[in-house]
Amino acid sequence: MTSTDDSPEPSSQARTSQDAPDSALQGAPQSTSPLAPPIVGVGASAGGLEALEDLLRGLPEQPGFAVVVVQHLDPTRKGMLTELLQRVTPLSVVQVEDGMTVVPNQVYVIPPGKDLSVLKGVLYLQEPTGRRGTRLPIDFFLRSLAADQGGHCVGVILSGTGSDGTLGMRAIKEQAGMTLAQPPDEAQYASMPSSVIDAGLADMVVPVRLMGERISDYLIRKKQIGTRRISNKDMDQRHALEKIVVLLRTRTSHDFADYKTNTLYRRIERRMSLHQLDKLSQYVQFLRDNPQELDLLFKELLIGVTSFFRDPMAWESLQAQVLTPLCQAPPSQGRVLRAWVAGCSTGEEAYSLAIAFREVLEECAPGGRIMLQVFATDLNEHAIERARQGLYPPNIAADVSPERLQRFFQEEAGGYRVNRAIRETVIFATQNVIMDPPFTKLDLLICRNLLIYLNTTAQHKLMSLFHYSLLPDGVLFLGNAESVGGDSELFTPLDARARLFHRAEGRISVPDLDFRSRLAEPEVETQARWASGAPAGSLQSQAEQVLLREFAPPGLLVNADGDILYVFGRTGDYLEPASGRANWNIHVMARDGLRQELAVLLPRAVREQQSISQSSIGVGNADRQQFINLTVSPIQDPEPLKGMLMIVFQPAPSRPSLPTESLDPKDRKDSRIQEMEQALQQSREDLRATRETMQASQEELRSANEELQSTNEELTTSKEEMQSLNEELQTVNAELQSKVEELTLANSDMKNLLDSTDIATLFLSKDLRVRRFTAAAQRIFKLIATDVGRPLSDIVTDLDYPGLHDDVQEVLRSLSHFIEEIPTRDDRWYQVKVMPYRNLDDVIDGVVVTFTDITKAKALESRLRGIQSAPEESGGEPDHDPGR
Repeated sequence: MTSTDDSPEPSSQARTSQDAPDSALQGAPQSTSPLAPPIVGVGASAGGLEALEDLLRGLPEQPGFAVVVVQHLDPTRKGMLTELLQRVTPLSVVQVEDGMTVVPNQVYVIPPGKDLSVLKGVLYLQEPTGRRGTRLPIDFFLRSLAADQGGHCVGVILSGTGSDGTLGMRAIKEQAGMTLAQPPDEAQYASMPSSVIDAGLADMVVPVRLMGERISDYLIRKKQIGTRRISNKDMDQRHALEKIVVLLRTRTSHDFADYKTNTLYRRIERRMSLHQLDKLSQYVQFLRDNPQELDLLFKELLIGVTSFFRDPMAWESLQAQVLTPLCQAPPSQGRVLRAWVAGCSTGEEAYSLAIAFREVLEECAPGGRIMLQVFATDLNEHAIERARQGLYPPNIAADVSPERLQRFFQEEAGGYRVNRAIRETVIFATQNVIMDPPFTKLDLLICRNLLIYLNTTAQHKLMSLFHYSLLPDGVLFLGNAESVGGDSELFTPLDARARLFHRAEGRISVPDLDFRSRLAEPEVETQARWASGAPAGSLQSQAEQVLLREFAPPGLLVNADGDILYVFGRTGDYLEPASGRANWNIHVMARDGLRQELAVLLPRAVREQQSISQSSIGVGNADRQQFINLTVSPIQDPEPLKGMLMIVFQPAPSRPSLPTESLDPKDRKDSRIQEMEQALQQSREDLRATRETMQASQEELRSANEELQSTNEELTTSKEEMQSLNEELQTVNAELQSKVEELTLANSDMKNLLDSTDIATLFLSKDLRVRRFTAAAQRIFKLIATDVGRPLSDIVTDLDYPGLHDDVQEVLRSLSHFIEEIPTRDDRWYQVKVMPYRNLDDVIDGVVVTFTDITKAKALESRLRGIQSAPEESGGEPDHDPGR
């Protein structure tokens, strides 16, 4: 059984929008008003504008629901998203204002620099609490939406970088809402949709243009199906639901019969809406025709929605009232505290416990050495694999304080990885908490938000199991929607608000601990029960229970590899758990003397397919040795047990002692036999030691293989990130190359323009160094290409203009300009114009000096003056001819 952290029954208390990030994981959804429209929350980031436009283009003209768009926006710039989206849709697009009521057929856009939440269909704006760069506005809104709207909401994740939105989609899926993600190959930036898809949180991965149609169909179908619950009188619906449970058990070997009926139906109803099916009978046929849907339904029922330090108040109480007293207890050298996290999902709560213990240990600084060993189990193998890796997305920063992130996590390319010291504290294993043997002698047992899915009978059995597993002073830590219920004689409240309970001295009955595997053929068993209507606890089955418990010898059901599948009776005299990582293999758990015999008899029984027996086997050490008769029998019938083996332990009388006083030569043969038996025993001991060494080597190799796989996954992730970064760099490089080409063209145009004017131009910096010059300037100044950067005073010029340097400095000082006509030493004339150089930001950044050749104008002016001055020098008047 796994911790799904799903919503409790509708009677659970709702939470406010101010607690939106936590309420999606802790409380029940708000009971929305019948008039409140369904809300589709859309999250996007980099490259999301085009995807948003395609999404709105694909919506119906009157969709009947509201769309709320949350995007990463620059808080320092005015938002333009509203105007851009309004161009592509006939729906009204508005920017959210505080306290705005959601109405259908309208699009709402988050304003820059704000967080957005929803309460009873009203949108509220809040100031972000995180620093820029660490804010997660999409997660914030989607978690609030899930808490408020429950199963009526829809979440959509489009193009974007990072993993913002993943936690929000978990919350929506927890409440049985619908989740969609853009295909990564369609998104400009695939990180956000890929994060949701990799986490298994996307119900649909469809092109953006088709999302509007899929959302409309889903909401219409969900409304038609309604929120009805299965009653005991509705036998057709109940039988259809039981058939689904049978199909799941046949496909996955896991039984969901102990789940609450309405919890099962709520999850199944959601899958029916996705496939546009109206009746359970139709879904049963769909499951028979599509076995892969059984796998998806199985994952749906096992979805683990959890977080670090869920319900912080409860964790503070755990530290203060449980962990601190444990650490402050009288010191003992090498003391080890044992804890079990049942239904750990992806490991967040197990690591939270290890972190909380480490913090308390550092504060208390006890005299003796105290260690914590955490056993974390879950039914979901995929979740356990993720938990072992200890790698979580960057958005866990919303639940983990910066101090804890810095102390207990290592930042990597894919997010944050729990550091090695904390990971080594926790042992993860796959386990069905109802059917598999429990961990025992525990100081602390954590089982949060698992009981809310189970019926009353299963809850009572689990409470008895937890009582059996805990030490007399042990503590049980439950979820905020759970309690010990009718088992108050087994547990007393330590902190009822935090759901902390002390183990009481109540007595439990043996049947409460009988968690038998349902190994009978499910189809035959269920059909027989449907046909006869016989109760599960019939007189015959109860009598069989008494026979098995009181008179049957202890035994084990194992597979060919020796893995223990089921335990009959009390086997503590023959088995003991090995220290270290939990291992349910009989070759590891068998006590001294029995291990060697099993290593021989088990393969032989598999090979010969017949029962093999060995009598008078000594089990245990010399101080406490007992003798048993061991039988190993392969099972051929019934079919579900075929290939398994039954191991039976029966007490046997002690071996007769050998005569020690007889030294008669006739007894030499017996003495020789005794020596050979001792040698054989020594060989067995050597073989046992060799086998233990081999098993240890196998464990080390398995551990090394897991580390190599983890390293390979990290390298793969790094490779993908490098590829993504390379693609981004290629895009930037292409943009820069385009800009360079434009600049080169502009420079060419400018050069041709200046050359065509034939005006000598000199560009000077503020310190009067040559910045640039035209080709015509080389006719006045002795300039070459390498003179760029040299002071103007160092350049030789043909101008007869000693005051050029001073005039240029005066222009820089006064920011005015002047024009002067200056001759050269070879009788050329230039009009010199000095002006300040202004850049595009209107800042003075040097001087521009232009030289216009006016030699011809000066020559004409000189000739004109000569003509005008000739009559004046002759003293006569010019002749006037009236006839001319």
